[in-house]
Amino acid sequence: MKRVIYVFAALLVFLITENNASCQGSKLTDNVLTAKEVKDGWKLLFDGKTTEGWMNAKSRSFPKAGWVISDGAFRITPESGSGGDIVTTTKYRDFELSIDFMYGKGANSGIKYFVDTDINNGALASIGCEYQIIDDKNYTEGILDIKGRQNLAALYDIIAPVNVVDNGADHWNTAKIIVRGSQVQQWLNGKKTVDYERGTQAWRDMVALTKFKTSPGFGEVTEGRILLQEHGGIASFKNIKIRAIK
Repeated sequence: MKRVIYVFAALLVFLITENNASCQGSKLTDNVLTAKEVKDGWKLLFDGKTTEGWMNAKSRSFPKAGWVISDGAFRITPESGSGGDIVTTTKYRDFELSIDFMYGKGANSGIKYFVDTDINNGALASIGCEYQIIDDKNYTEGILDIKGRQNLAALYDIIAPVNVVDNGADHWNTAKIIVRGSQVQQWLNGKKTVDYERGTQAWRDMVALTKFKTSPGFGEVTEGRILLQEHGGIASFKNIKIRAIK
């Protein structure tokens, strides 16, 4: 009888342990690089615990309001006040960037790259090419571009996305940005949504039709910072990693 009770107890402990692991899901491997990723040159930009490597785009220190670290993710918290956009302390040139993001209902945010925080003495510290993050279906703060250039996974205000596979509000999605010199791609959940070449006359013609026409050399810097945008809505970011492309 004791043996039966022992076996039952051991089985119960096993089931509870497995259930807890299942409930935690990917948290067990969030913000951690695999051996293959390390070998391939990937580096974490966020450890899931501290703000190391990040700062406000203008003040150069991490904001005291607007952002928190929760469940291994950077989370924008509008209820705590405005903290502004945050950027990496390091600049990047040719790279592959991968970020898991989750937006709340009706939220608007973004991932910017080629950000020069020093241009015009910091006046344009948050200007850069933007991978748009937005809840197209529930956004009510304004009217989005009818051509889709302000939709999720667009190159904001410039190029509308294609092949958009969106997991929806309050679900995790994966953004990828690949830069090889003047060639740039944006991906969402394994599908390429935007493909463009910057620095050409065609590029400048497109920019001239947007609000960025007054930003000198928009999108043409050789290296810049990665920016996570605070735009008043709830959004979270984790598994932020990058590898240099030679």
